Parts: sequence; C-alpha cells; structure tokens
Amino acid sequence: MRSTRPGDRAGFPAPSAGLAVETGATLLGLPMWQRLLPIGAAMAVVCAADLLAGHDTYLASLMSVVPPLAALLLYPLEVVVSSSLGLLLMVGLTRYDGLGDAEARKLFEGTLVAYVALTVAAVFISHFRIIRTRHLVAVRTVAEAAQLALLPPPEPRVGPVRVAARYVSAADLAQIGGDLYAVLDTPYGVRALIGDVRGKGLPAVRMASLVLGAFRESVYDEPELAGVAARLDRSVARHAATGEFTTALLVQFEPPDTIELVHCGHVPPLRVRPDGSASVLEPPDPWVPLGLAGLAGGKPQPWLERFAPGDRLLLYTDGVAEARDADGAFYPLATRVPELIGSAASDLDAVLLSVHTDVTRTTGGPLRDDAALMLLTWADPPAER
Repeated sequence: MRSTRPGDRAGFPAPSAGLAVETGATLLGLPMWQRLLPIGAAMAVVCAADLLAGHDTYLASLMSVVPPLAALLLYPLEVVVSSSLGLLLMVGLTRYDGLGDAEARKLFEGTLVAYVALTVAAVFISHFRIIRTRHLVAVRTVAEAAQLALLPPPEPRVGPVRVAARYVSAADLAQIGGDLYAVLDTPYGVRALIGDVRGKGLPAVRMASLVLGAFRESVYDEPELAGVAARLDRSVARHAATGEFTTALLVQFEPPDTIELVHCGHVPPLRVRPDGSASVLEPPDPWVPLGLAGLAGGKPQPWLERFAPGDRLLLYTDGVAEARDADGAFYPLATRVPELIGSAASDLDAVLLSVHTDVTRTTGGPLRDDAALMLLTWADPPAER
C-alpha cells in the first residue's frame, strides 16, 4: 500500500471534512518555540506601537490580545506563563505612558481586571481545546482502522490489471460510508465491483460490509459473472430492510482486449482511449439494483466491450456523477476526465487525485455525498501477458 498521509493515499478515504482536527493535532505536535512565535510577535507589535505613539497615547491595553491568542495555540501552563509576561509588559508600558490622574488609574485598574479574567478564561479554553482535539484524533484513528478493515486498499496490480482506488466520505470524521469497491484475481479472471448502498450512517456501512463479503465469496465459486450478481442480489434481499437496495456494477477482465460487465442499477463506467477519446459504457439492457430482482423477474444480462491495451476504465459512484456546481450543473465527467488522465501520464493514483481535486474545485467545496473512484487498465502489452 502506497501512502503519504491519511486522506491522500491510494485506496484510502480522502475526507471531505475534518481539516480542523488535522490542524489541531498539528498544533499540539509543534515545538513550544513555534507555538510561542505568534504570541511574541503580538507582544512586540503592541510594545512598538505604544513606544512610537509617545507618552500621551495609551496603547498598553492592546496587550489584552495575548490571552485569547495563547488559548488557541498553547497548553494551559504555557498560557499562564505567556499571559504573565504580557501583564508585566502592560504594567511597564502603563508607567511609560505616565498615567497619573485618578481617572487614568481607574482605566488601568479596569484593564488589569479584564486582563486577569481573560487569562483565566484562556486557561480553561486551552484545557478543553486540547481534550477535544485528542478525543477527535482518537475517533479518527478508529475510523481509519474501520475503513481499512471494510475497504482494504487494492494492490497496485491484480493479475494482468493495474488498479487504483480512492474513497471520499461526506461525513465529518467518519471516513466510511455506503460506497464500496473490490478487485480480486479469481480462477475466472480478474473481477471488479463498485457499488453504492442506499442510505447513510451505520446501516449503510453494515450493508456495504455484507455486499463485499458476498462478493469476495461468490467470485471464486460462480463461473459466470451474472451468477455473482445473482448471489449478491440474494444476500442483499435477505438482509436489507424493506425498500433498501444497493446499486452495483461488476466487471470481468478477459485478456487480451475484452471486458464483460453486469449492470445492477449503477451509474455506467467511463472508458478512455489512449488518444484521449472517451465513451460512457451504457448497458444495452439496464437492470435493477441488488435486492430488487424479486420485484422485476428475470435476471441481469451481461454484455461485452472492447478494452484494448492502453484503455482505462473509470468506475465511480453517484457522489461523483451527481456532484453539482454553484449553478446546479452536474460535473462534466465525460469531458473533464480524459484531459485529467492525459495530464497524469501513467500514474493511476495521480489520475484519481486530480479527478477528485477537479470535482471539489468545480463544486466549490467538499462533496455532499460519499464517492468512490476506481481506475483500471491492462498492466502489460498482450505479448508480455
């Protein structure tokens, strides 16, 4: 598994939220001198402003900015030390300004009381900020472990196929949801699955786990891809609540230049040729999602598509297909992806990263729905295979 940092690795969730947790955890890990730099800079600015303004201008009260700033950056004991230093500087600047009359002394005393109150509040804020950050980091760590157990990153190469996958959760810190994918090398060829469970939260995670388990079991037993789809449908129908279903698309790679697909209510994949042309592989006979076959009768019909060396197959969920910009227009996947694939050369992980980045840039922010992306291509020329 290739990794850089959580949320930027192949096959690992790229959270659409939780940036504040990363920022808070980073602050906690910085050396003390780096966290003290903004505080020291604030003190220096206030001192310089007061000294340059002369004896007739009282700017020492601006030192009250120190405790709130310290609450955001420092540990409680460091807040006390830095605020005490700020208090000493404020007293020194007050003497420099020469507040001699009674009214001026009352002003200073009020400023002093406010400063002490801000310091006490800053200590409590710092304490609870650290507790909350550590708690959220622990929650995120558990979520990452659960994600790896549910959707382990695929190997960069599965049989004769190169693979890259990426998952983006719309839930803050959850990092897991109802979108799913898997790629396995079986006695019948490399088989891939991408799906999307209807619903959110833990019920969707439970159903996604069930579908993945049924897929990993059936692909080794069923010689026909349609048989795998039937097994998945029975599993979903048996365990899903009334009205729940899972869209899915199954793909089987048949060297040297063919793929077989089975459609179960999922968004169609995108095939990109080496020359940059792209085509959406619409099913000739669309079928219902998993769990609803009993209502339709019959069975899904597989179909074949040419998949030549150099072609790339992008599987995705509706979190990408239905992403909208500020004007409500859908993300132009079929026109944008070929350009992104061409700019990323042979690095499949970079392609998915650029696609995700382009989608979020188009929508103007994090995705509103979970999204899974999977990119597949032949690993070697036909002669080598």
